[in-house]
Amino acid sequence: MKKALVRTDFNFPGQKSVYHGKVRDVYNINNEVLVMVATDRISAFDVVLPEGIPYKGQMLNQIAAKFLDATTDICPNWKLATPDPMVTVGVQCKGFPVEMIVRGYLCGSAWRTYKSGVREICGVKLPEGMRENERFPEPIITPTTKAEIGEHDADISKEEILAQGLATPEEYALLEKYTMALFKRGTEIAAERGLILVDTKYEFGTSNGTIYLMDEIHTPDSSRYFYSEGYKERFEKGEPQKQLSKEFVREWLMENGFQGKAGQKVPEMTPAIVEGISDRYIELFEHITGEKFVKVDTDNLTSRIEKNVTEYLKNK
Repeated sequence: MKKALVRTDFNFPGQKSVYHGKVRDVYNINNEVLVMVATDRISAFDVVLPEGIPYKGQMLNQIAAKFLDATTDICPNWKLATPDPMVTVGVQCKGFPVEMIVRGYLCGSAWRTYKSGVREICGVKLPEGMRENERFPEPIITPTTKAEIGEHDADISKEEILAQGLATPEEYALLEKYTMALFKRGTEIAAERGLILVDTKYEFGTSNGTIYLMDEIHTPDSSRYFYSEGYKERFEKGEPQKQLSKEFVREWLMENGFQGKAGQKVPEMTPAIVEGISDRYIELFEHITGEKFVKVDTDNLTSRIEKNVTEYLKNK
């Protein structure tokens, strides 16, 4: 079995601090740039699962880098370089404490909420009579708070964001504008690959008065995709959609009695389960990017990353 990178503990030149997120480890270099290492950790229901998934970090980092480069005409983004297949170096920003979630279709947690009888999410009123996986008349933005590790993200409305001072009215207007434009571009790129971008999330921050798109974009960890072919037929028959996202991991967990609630135990992640998840992520990568995934050697992950990042920082 290939090795997975589940923890890092680097000491790069100029390093001031490190933040270990659910999936990414972020190193602050001289309070100027961030080195973000996409580990092979996997999370679901805001819980980091006990086993890493080989190649997952490489896939997510390379997808995000590709789509950051493809959207620079829409808004500034934080990316400066990718010195290693699992690393992005970027502008240090002060992040807004909200995630901008945009939905084109009614599914996932939004559908579960709707099915329970709720007709308003994050201050957005939803039409009566909608069905699972149905397309909204127009995409909707349903922000969440950005939770600390071990806590759950919580829905929040535009009005609450402004009332709590999490963004100024001018800033929020720009966040909404960028979110809708990025989702439109992501939808167009997905259509070229025979996919539907169902929903996704964006994170933003500020540096020297400029708002930057941060973190990942249009990856299977942050997005849900359906296959275009067969969507209409499956929807009309009320059948589950064939999808490209991390939802298959959530479904496996739910089938085995785990939804991140107190007292629940993560089911055993056997080598076969881990390898199966890795294979699905490779499928995701190749469909989303239209490129063949090239596996990098996993034998010396930490030493390779340390060498590549250190050389970049010394030469930048």
